[in-house]
Amino acid sequence: MATPKIVLFYVFTPLADPEAIRAWQRDLGEALGLRGRVLISKDGVNGTLGGDLPVLKKWARSFRSYAPFKDADIKWSEGSGVDDEGRSLDFPKLSVKVRDEIVSFGAPGELQVDENGVVGGGTRLSPEALHELMAERGDDVVFFDGRNSLEAQIGRFRGAVVPDTETTRDFVQLLDSGAYDDLKGKPVVTYCTGGIRCEVLSSLMTSRGFGEVYQLEGGIVRYGEKYGDDGLWDGSLYVFDKRGSVDFSDHAAVIGECVGCGAATNRTANCPDLSCRTQFVVCESCQSVPCAQHAA
Repeated sequence: MATPKIVLFYVFTPLADPEAIRAWQRDLGEALGLRGRVLISKDGVNGTLGGDLPVLKKWARSFRSYAPFKDADIKWSEGSGVDDEGRSLDFPKLSVKVRDEIVSFGAPGELQVDENGVVGGGTRLSPEALHELMAERGDDVVFFDGRNSLEAQIGRFRGAVVPDTETTRDFVQLLDSGAYDDLKGKPVVTYCTGGIRCEVLSSLMTSRGFGEVYQLEGGIVRYGEKYGDDGLWDGSLYVFDKRGSVDFSDHAAVIGECVGCGAATNRTANCPDLSCRTQFVVCESCQSVPCAQHAA
């Protein structure tokens, strides 16, 4: 019986030959019938792959057999299904590419990476350590969402600062504008889906004078695995595949509001106008409403 799974993974480490890694991961993924996206740069690898559980286990063993990747934190979650050949239904194809950045902040020259990972990033906090910090510092702690603002509309840490960002590249401009300089004297906990965006974001904040910066290790995924919906998280986790979002329990709060009618929903969808690339939080009843009417 098929057991569809999705893996989320990244490693920051210097890679002398990103093209060789690309060819290896492409050939391995194709041989195993995997689907998903993998990005590679001189600073490491970042990806999400879907397939049947036994096949993904084979991939993980091979991936970790390469010494720089041996300690990779691979996060597992339930996929929505596989076809008769065991190929994931959550991704249309396998894409493996080399890029300047494995997470696109538009600042490749600022990132420094060594064999231990990102240099100058925030202090890592496990989910348990986050709760300890909250117990000690309470209302002084600021949660800073390192994702696109759309993602935060359906789920976020309680009371979090959510920057007005459409893409990850917007963060550098916002930080340089001084919009968040008032946080420089406070303990700031950056968080994102699986941890990778906060590896970079926390280093960018530190280099700009934010004095006490933390990053939630393993991101929202690891926090949800530990505390579900009985901690500091509210809502659903946005994911970049056909699932759309995932919940950590059967009593997840629904905090998103449909842009069309205002109803509570955790559903997101692209604008039905093919010339528009905007994505909205929108209920099923309103999904066919053009974005011009949403804006109105």
